[in-house]
Amino acid sequence: MIETMMPTDLMRTGGACFSLPANDLDRPVGKLKHAPPRSAGIVALVVLLLSGAAGAQPFGEQLHKRIAGFPAQVSLYAKNLDSGEAIGVRENEPVRTASTIKLAVMAALFDAVARGELTWSERLTITDGEKVEGSGVIASELSSGVPLPLQDVMHLMMVLSDNTATNMILERFPADRVNGYLDRVGLGSTRSMRKILGKNGPQGLSAAGKLEKNQKYGLGVSTPRDMVTLLERMERGELVSADASREMIAVMKRCQDNTGMRRPFGELPVANKTGALDALRSDVGIVYSKTGRIAMAITVDGIAQPDWGPDNPGSLLIADLARMLVSGLAARPAK
Repeated sequence: MIETMMPTDLMRTGGACFSLPANDLDRPVGKLKHAPPRSAGIVALVVLLLSGAAGAQPFGEQLHKRIAGFPAQVSLYAKNLDSGEAIGVRENEPVRTASTIKLAVMAALFDAVARGELTWSERLTITDGEKVEGSGVIASELSSGVPLPLQDVMHLMMVLSDNTATNMILERFPADRVNGYLDRVGLGSTRSMRKILGKNGPQGLSAAGKLEKNQKYGLGVSTPRDMVTLLERMERGELVSADASREMIAVMKRCQDNTGMRRPFGELPVANKTGALDALRSDVGIVYSKTGRIAMAITVDGIAQPDWGPDNPGSLLIADLARMLVSGLAARPAK
């Protein structure tokens, strides 16, 4: 049952969903060594918002106010996988994925291995042609001609968001095959478009990536709802197989970027994949809170100034929204 309808079309339903219609390289983002200090005023404001002390302000209103004050477009979908309660902001509208498309690439690889089309021990050789700048270590630290097991390359793609590792994988397992897998699992709104840009321009374009209407998306396109669906199936052991799903979650728990979704939660387990462009920050993952497993996909696009430090305004917003989503979607004690 819909509890409230705001002028901005923000809706909340128990066990359903709120909704609010409303440069290419993924570079290394500065990593937080410790959670950043908070001033007493900020702490007080967060406590006030999340505790409902301000007249028991509805969660939807809190979320809307936080998003409305930010000078960029925010798209998100989040779901408590234990209670089923969910919230969405433009959750069905396409967004640039940046490196979060690597999550779909990983899932497609696990499926190909399960089908016997690939093996994790297969060697992929580093070449000058696949090396690209940005996040990761292969381009800067490893020599061309070095062979690496496919499994290791996948780990680098996910844990360090290594751009060269991604291109090596998409050379062996092209974007069209990733999209074929996505079609089989019913995620047709998510498309891998091409490899990450290098000195030779766009390479490895999929059929979708060749379409003029998709040029604006860069590496890939998805919707927040699609990404959370992928996460939910993975968490429930339904993606490829139970064992494969567990391994994918384990890989995501080793993600080294703690500037967004991970920032507020300290030692709380989080399995996620981030994405970053000059004007964009995104984070897709599951927070394993004591009040439920909260799957979420958040994209902030249109950030005014490029900032590759750990305190990019988009990253800070994602951190705040993640904190609010975990609190607002907390499973309620049975009465």
